[in-house]
Formats: sequence, structure tokens, C-alpha cells
Amino acid sequence: MEALSAILKRWPLVALVVSAAMLAAAHGFETFGHLAPCHMCLKQREAYWIAMAIAAVVIALGMTPLKDRGARIGCAALAIAFGYGAYWAGWQAGAEWKWWAAPATCASTGVRVTIADLKALMAGGGGATPACDKAPWAFLGLSMAGWNFVVSVALAALSVVAAARRRDA
Repeated sequence: MEALSAILKRWPLVALVVSAAMLAAAHGFETFGHLAPCHMCLKQREAYWIAMAIAAVVIALGMTPLKDRGARIGCAALAIAFGYGAYWAGWQAGAEWKWWAAPATCASTGVRVTIADLKALMAGGGGATPACDKAPWAFLGLSMAGWNFVVSVALAALSVVAAARRRDA
């Protein structure tokens, strides 16, 4: 319980570090695992970029007279950012399990794409987009989207608790 209190006390910094680690892992799978991101994967990454920006602002506000109000509002904003990520991760995981359809912006061709394909696509050339409803990797029965859902929900919940504690302080 004491460890949790320490984490929540420094929640914006913890959220920034965890968000950076999640992005690093995603880019590692892309670079070294040759697992190109689909449209929904990129939307999930947006949540971590947003959370990093929010956390950086909250950390900066911690050096001003607005630190208490900024931390409370910032932790609530982090909950929203991580909730956004959980939404996209849950939608993709459900689409992979065929519980519902992926959005129309996702290809369902199941074609594997390499970094070279993405570079060619960005340069105006051809290239296939990976399917959002096919999991190219899984660990303990969960795909990357499934694990990201678990992490995002946990981060959102911890952000809510951190915001509530700030209010009580």
C-alpha cells in the first residue's frame, strides 16, 4: 500500500515514464519484430503521446503556485487520455476476436507490411496496410491490442485515483 501511495504521489511522472515505455515497446515491435502498425494501432499510440504531453505540463506546473489544481486537473486529463487508448485497444481486440467489426479505415486483407512498405507509402508509392482485425502476435492468449487494453484501463484507473487523492489533500 505504501508503494502505491508513492506511485500516486508522483503519478504524472510515472504516467510519463510508462507512456514512453509503451511507445518504445510499440516501436520496438515495429522496428525489430517487423510488425507494421495498423490504423487502430496508431490511434492507440496517440493516447500515449497525449498522456506524455499532459504529464509534462503537470510536472512543469508542479513548480508554480498552480501545482495543486494543475495536478488534480492533469490527473483527470490523464484518465481521459488513457481511457481514449483503452477505447481503441478494446475495439481492436474485440475486432481481432470477431466480436465486432473493425472500422472501415482498416484493411482486412491480412497482408503483412514491412517498414519498407510504409516508407514507400509515405513517399507516395504503394504499400499495403495491415489488417486491424488480425492479430500478428499474441502472448498468453492476448494480442498487443489486448495487452494494451489491460494496461490502458489500469493507467486510467490509477489516474482517477491520483486525481481523487489530489482533491482530498
